Amino acid sequence: MLACAALVASCRPVSDAWVSGWTEAQANDRIMLVREEPRTLGFQRLVSQSGVYPDLGIFLHVHGMPDFLAESTTENRHFLILYYLEDHCAFACRAKAPSTRVIEFDGPYPITDREYELLDGLKTEAAKKKRKK
Repeated sequence: MLACAALVASCRPVSDAWVSGWTEAQANDRIMLVREEPRTLGFQRLVSQSGVYPDLGIFLHVHGMPDFLAESTTENRHFLILYYLEDHCAFACRAKAPSTRVIEFDGPYPITDREYELLDGLKTEAAKKKRKK
């Protein structure tokens, strides 16, 4: 029984890495709703990236979860934009290679009325769909 538990525990990092890679492919160049219940891809990505970049976890603890996350990767740089609708602002994050565990933050930047309306509309639609289920 102990050997079985050890085997399952040893598979977890491989499983987490596979899920992280799979969600990264889905997330690249997208704007994602961040909601814990029901769990969205945006929420999963933030939790995953917080494990890779500890400063992101600290940032989220201080500022709270954003309403939306935009994510993009180019060459060896990873970019995140965290949208906070209530505050009408966004923060930009630039990460180096995951092995460095370094992420830099910039902002807050004001979001335009057009961005706000678009994102707020998406959030409202998602809430309606959630209620129907």
